[in-house]
Amino acid sequence: MFKILIPDQHLDSIFEVDLNHLQSLGIKGIITDLDNTLVPWNDRNISPRLAEWFVTLRSRGFKLFIISNNSRDSGGQLARELDIPAIFYAVKPRKNAFRKALENMQLLPQEAAVIGDQIFTDILGGNRLGLHTILVTPISEKEFMWTKLMRMLERLIAGRRKK
Repeated sequence: MFKILIPDQHLDSIFEVDLNHLQSLGIKGIITDLDNTLVPWNDRNISPRLAEWFVTLRSRGFKLFIISNNSRDSGGQLARELDIPAIFYAVKPRKNAFRKALENMQLLPQEAAVIGDQIFTDILGGNRLGLHTILVTPISEKEFMWTKLMRMLERLIAGRRKK
């Protein structure tokens, strides 16, 4: 019943993603969320570790894309600094932004992974199209009020899944 809400992987952070494993699955592109996945919510500072992670991804041949429900005003500068194409106001989990990202990267759904911190946006959106989904623990507890409410639902579902 809840299968569409279950990620293929659950990690503590983006830095735990096993790039060898992704490549063994035929993954050639990574679609990532912004807030609380790459940077803390409402923080647009690129840490040296994050910058290096993207250098590593590129050196391994991965195509990259950011999809965020946030505004371009909020995340556009970060995407430009990282030189990664992005869609803002994405209305995740709707499929449109994910399809556009795949089209931009010229990849099929089975060739891309989605990394994000929310089940009802990132994981649900990726699973709806058959992408490899990776749920990461949010970087910060500070977040939008609506997101806090959704986290309560996520905990309920996670509790039911374990039973």
